[in-house]
Amino acid sequence: MSFLRNSVLGVGMALLISTPAMAAERVVFKYRILRESVSVPELATFAQTGEASSNLQTYFRLSGQRPETVRTTLTRPIKVDPVLLDRVLNSPIGNTVLDQLGQAIQTPRGGAERQALRAALTLSASGDNTITLVEILQNYPTQEVIVDGDRIEGAYRRLNNFIDRLRNPLQNIFR
Repeated sequence: MSFLRNSVLGVGMALLISTPAMAAERVVFKYRILRESVSVPELATFAQTGEASSNLQTYFRLSGQRPETVRTTLTRPIKVDPVLLDRVLNSPIGNTVLDQLGQAIQTPRGGAERQALRAALTLSASGDNTITLVEILQNYPTQEVIVDGDRIEGAYRRLNNFIDRLRNPLQNIFR
């Protein structure tokens, strides 16, 4: 009986994880004094094809950002096991990493960045064992997500370094 109950619970959790109730629709890029809002599909199209919408072209021109650099940052994959990632992100070390990433990717009103980022990271890794920044933004569980253009590259690089440094030792600890 407990096997059946656990199986049903597992399937239910998988459905909840694979179909977020809410996902980001808009990304607001902050870069110094500039704030530019773009839709998530618009950003995903740019990440996939390299074709920038007029909103993104305006942002790149005003911020001085190079489209190729932004696209590389959006699509740079980080390989990670989603189960391991979830376990690590629910630890004190994981909370520290989430707090650092939360300085660059934020909820519109502030607060709850840990929970929002934990959900977005886990969902991003769940399909293909990789995370990209564009996936994190697509899976962010609020309608709008704020990205600090001054901090995002460094925060994403620290996340990548953290996962790289801890991948092998943590696999042995958490399995």
